[in-house]
Amino acid sequence: MTEFPILITSRLKLRGFVQSDAPMVQILAGDREVACRTLNIPYPYLDGMAEEWIQTHREQFLKNEQVIFAITHRAGDYLIGAIGLSKINLEHETAEIGYWIGKPYWNQGYCTEAVAAVLQYGFDQLKLNRIYARHFRSNPASGRVMQKVGMTYEGCQRQHIKRCGQFEDAVLYGILRHEFYLRQNSTQ
Repeated sequence: MTEFPILITSRLKLRGFVQSDAPMVQILAGDREVACRTLNIPYPYLDGMAEEWIQTHREQFLKNEQVIFAITHRAGDYLIGAIGLSKINLEHETAEIGYWIGKPYWNQGYCTEAVAAVLQYGFDQLKLNRIYARHFRSNPASGRVMQKVGMTYEGCQRQHIKRCGQFEDAVLYGILRHEFYLRQNSTQ
């Protein structure tokens, strides 16, 4: 695929990042509480990092390596966070889902809504068989999102990542295509 997808949910629009998103990315992702709860956000988030990160998205999408969406509010098109599929392996039909939500938007269900949409995209459009995710044990809210969308606990990598001066356990969840569709059919 060469056309970047746009995903619409009841409250959200998931679209590709544009350079004008960079200042808000730096503000939201640069918050220590957000950055230190995630696996891949640099901290501190320095000037120019957001622009550089956004610039990599198109090429990685065209190479089928990853697809990164800006999570925006559907009505106002303001940035809430980011979500994406990375480590896409079309041969084995797997990918890792990752996400972050800006602190002003925590505990409003946006993350669960975005994760469900990206799982649907991964299974329907990319024809993946398995999507997995990891969260820090110190961030149980992220684990609850994974549980809400039907992902299954698969294990824990103890003190796997050193983040913001602390060793963090990485808790692994996964969902298979048939599990996703079974769950979807049972909720309709």
